[in-house]
Amino acid sequence: MKNTRLFVAALSTVVGYATPARLEAVETPNIIVILADDLGYGDVGCNNPDSKIATPNIDRIAQEGMRFTDGHSSSGVCTPTRYSLLTGRYHWRTRLQRGVLGGFSLPLISEGRVTLASYLRDRGYHTSCIGKWHLGMEWPLRGGAVADDGGDFSTPFADISLVDYTSPIRHGPVDRGFDRYYGISASLDMFPYVWIEDRLPTEVASVEKAFHRPGPAGPDFEAVDVQPGITDRLLATIAECSDEAKAGKPFFAYVALASPHTPIVPTPEFQGKSGINPYADFVLQIDADIGRILAALEEGGIADDTLLLFTSDNGCSPQAKFPELHAAGHHPSYHFRGHKADLYEGGHRIPFLVRWPARVEAGVVSDQLVGQFDLLATLADLLGEPLPEDAGEDSVSFLPALLGEATGPIRSSLVNQSMNGSFAIRDGSWKLLLCPGSGGWSAPRPGRHDTSGMPDFQLYDLSTDPGEEKNLVADHPERVARMKAAMEEAIARGRTTAGPNLSNDVEVALIKPLPELSKGKSKGKGKAQNAAAK
Repeated sequence: MKNTRLFVAALSTVVGYATPARLEAVETPNIIVILADDLGYGDVGCNNPDSKIATPNIDRIAQEGMRFTDGHSSSGVCTPTRYSLLTGRYHWRTRLQRGVLGGFSLPLISEGRVTLASYLRDRGYHTSCIGKWHLGMEWPLRGGAVADDGGDFSTPFADISLVDYTSPIRHGPVDRGFDRYYGISASLDMFPYVWIEDRLPTEVASVEKAFHRPGPAGPDFEAVDVQPGITDRLLATIAECSDEAKAGKPFFAYVALASPHTPIVPTPEFQGKSGINPYADFVLQIDADIGRILAALEEGGIADDTLLLFTSDNGCSPQAKFPELHAAGHHPSYHFRGHKADLYEGGHRIPFLVRWPARVEAGVVSDQLVGQFDLLATLADLLGEPLPEDAGEDSVSFLPALLGEATGPIRSSLVNQSMNGSFAIRDGSWKLLLCPGSGGWSAPRPGRHDTSGMPDFQLYDLSTDPGEEKNLVADHPERVARMKAAMEEAIARGRTTAGPNLSNDVEVALIKPLPELSKGKSKGKGKAQNAAAK
């Protein structure tokens, strides 16, 4: 029992690299966070030596900065990841216990919560949000009420015709710390299909269009224009802010791409360019846009003083058409198991590249365990101003790793979640999955494959088994018990960092119930599908 208590204490305070005192403020660099949408770990050439999609500009970020090989999103799907990245708090502490929000969902980030944007704006940064929000906002209805799709983004809710597109949206990005916003409310396959500038749509969604799901759209809105539109707005922001940045007024841009998520719509210039399929073409387009962004930083004279993070919200989606990619020898998850939505590594181990020429050594590869939710604590460390006790509850600074000062692990543990809400927890190279299958879309898929004969949990040693093929749960019962207790502690304390205990927004269940097996679905273990997902 004594060893169990020590283990739980170590994980709940995220034991790892420590210094006698906080790091002094280093710089106030410009900060750009580029979050791709459904881009797999292995879709980036610097992560995958066998990649068949050329990404020279993304690779350049790694060549001129630091590449983390063990970087993670908090979830295998997008809304949860975005919440965790912006708040430094695990998304599962909120009402969102599974799945994602819709385009007319209510706000997930509570009013008054510290975000990357509010923290930086309070310290003199100009803050911009560009692209896909997908964290809910209050769309006004005629008559004074607000829209609420209840998270059901497949069928328009009853009052959709009552949306007032001429009145300000409330509790969106500009009410969560951003000075400016230009983007779309949710995924590119979720209505309403309309651009939003600050608090107002740029046009009334007066027609119906279908970018996978039919719904209200602006007459001029087209899905193929979204990736160019996001990039162009970032380039304009860089041009507008460069002079002020050089004069001591830094800027922060959170750039949430809507690609290569569905609809997969590369512009004509890139259609067929990969020789593989439209998904690969779309990745080429993203890479070319990264090249334009890097060039703009150089032209503005601020490249050295800009900290650029490139990452993705989760793994690659099957919508990319894996059989076509595999036939070309390309594997979006590299040698990891699973893909988007999963609790397996392919669901949440993502590209994690950082470039800051003035301070980060070029060409460094780090095996530190890091999460996107660590960015808030890292920036607080960088600026030398601590976070409030009730902010960044799960965020750990990886600044020592960036500056080459880390002499040990930054963190020893983190928590991931799948689309159906199942948990996994890390302890060094060990990973415990608190469910019998993927928790997502790959086999064994909940509700699609019979997992009744499988162990309730899965335990893998990623140092020897990165493909999560050999379940060691029966061989290490004490380890399983310790790691399960650590997860229980992480839930109970309301945080995984040092500080006073806090409350989750809702009651959080450790073990998620499995859905009933769908009639007509496979009762096998899906071995062939499992192999194809690797």
